[in-house]
Amino acid sequence: MPAPHRINPRPPSTPAALRTTRGGRRAIPDDLLREASRRVGVMGLLGAVLWVVASMLGHVVYHLLHPADPGWYAYQTPDVVATVAALVSFAGFLYTRYGKREPEFMLDMGLGFVIFTGLALGVVAHWRPLTEHRSVSPEMGWSGALVLMFAAIVPTTPRKMFVTGLIAVSMPPLAMLIAKLRGSWDFGPAYSVLLMHYPDYLLVGVAVVISHVVTKLGQQVTRARELGSYELGELLGRGGMGEVYTAHHRMLARPAAIKLIRPETLRAADGESAQIAVKRFYREAEVAASLRSPHTVELYDFGVTEDETLYFVMELLDGMDLESLVRRFGPLPASRAVHVLRQVCESLEEAHARGLVHRDIKPANIHVGRLGLRHDFVKVLDFGLVKPVSRERANADYSLATGAGLTPGTPAYMAPEVSLGDPVDGRADLYAVGCVAHFLLTGRLVFEAENAVRLVVMHLQDEPDPPSRLAPFPVPPALDELVLSCLAKAPDGRPRSAAEVSQALSAVDVEPWGEAEAAAWWRANHPASALAVSATPSPVSAAPV
Repeated sequence: MPAPHRINPRPPSTPAALRTTRGGRRAIPDDLLREASRRVGVMGLLGAVLWVVASMLGHVVYHLLHPADPGWYAYQTPDVVATVAALVSFAGFLYTRYGKREPEFMLDMGLGFVIFTGLALGVVAHWRPLTEHRSVSPEMGWSGALVLMFAAIVPTTPRKMFVTGLIAVSMPPLAMLIAKLRGSWDFGPAYSVLLMHYPDYLLVGVAVVISHVVTKLGQQVTRARELGSYELGELLGRGGMGEVYTAHHRMLARPAAIKLIRPETLRAADGESAQIAVKRFYREAEVAASLRSPHTVELYDFGVTEDETLYFVMELLDGMDLESLVRRFGPLPASRAVHVLRQVCESLEEAHARGLVHRDIKPANIHVGRLGLRHDFVKVLDFGLVKPVSRERANADYSLATGAGLTPGTPAYMAPEVSLGDPVDGRADLYAVGCVAHFLLTGRLVFEAENAVRLVVMHLQDEPDPPSRLAPFPVPPALDELVLSCLAKAPDGRPRSAAEVSQALSAVDVEPWGEAEAAAWWRANHPASALAVSATPSPVSAAPV
């Protein structure tokens, strides 16, 4: 890990063999491939709807043009073909929506869908017997339009698009030849089928060009996502000033999460907001690099790319944040809440010993999950608002973080002195720990209001209810008292340190919650994934600056 104050403006070069995949060509990112495979399903659904609507409208139009013909509503062979095509299209849509399948296979299935649809279009257009002579003249058919649309929507290699397009637009000429053999249309020489449909073959050339452009754009995205020794994967979260992706180290194959701020994002913001974003970025990286507690999210690397994208690489966590945990599964029993809160205090104890205040402790910034063979392992995240309290120039260095009308923290978990702008120390984080404890035990905020201003006023003036009054599980009196002491309005009324809170938590008389209980809960409620990268995105992956 580089020293926190050193930023390498040029990421290390990577051997060409590691930068290319799939036959020497840069692969399109997996998340874009998955999105493209979903578009195949959308095309299937759209095709099903169009087949039904077009078939019905065809009968209506025929009746308007031939009102004396009583057979306008007859269900004929083209209607059978349209029905089968609609069913196949809808089945393709369902197939893409249910079950996990490789995106590449789904895209190849889409190519087969194009060929099948081209055949159905040709049969419908040329099957019905003609009662009068029909001249052969060049026309642009639906099969050519379908090939063009597929190339524009779904990334396909030019070679595959060329072969698929040729086969698809050859289906209507084939249907014409079948009509000639059946005796329903004597259009003259066989080469007339090519004269009539040559515009569709021209569209295949256009589709090949479009597919080349689309795949090239996808490869450019891959190149843009290569940061130092890491290659970006799936987008996990996006905020006002940044994004978070999964990533893999090219040499170590180690999964990670990358938080980044792109230069165009900074240019789009006003000058002061851009400075705040950059300052928070560097502050979070520097603080995370300096802390060694196992319960603080680990920083692997950080720096600046050639295009001036700011990034730092963190461990990718397997589990969920406490906000999601409580919203999804309900309040925690006292024993589990104590187990989680003690780990939070261990992370804060180190930060406070270094003279740092987190200032944004809340359930969404506390991750709980698996780490190796450990379960219910806590990681404290997002040190972007951390503030030093032991330096004389702290206020000058960090006043920018409260500029532009920004609030340094989250109102529902904010200590009174923070909202008043008074000097803060580690006891402000302990107030937030009390708010988190209340939420874990009750599933409710300490105070609830219709707006942030009213919420801040309640934290300044109102007395909180003890958790035991609202919790669905028994809460020991000692835990009640500890939570209320952390929620004292004045810092002097709170515990003096995170270590003191941790000691008080260990003295609470509750049923034990250890590795056996935690492992059983995770097996039952959140089965382990094969790799951390495929696990539920963690808050570190979903809380960009």
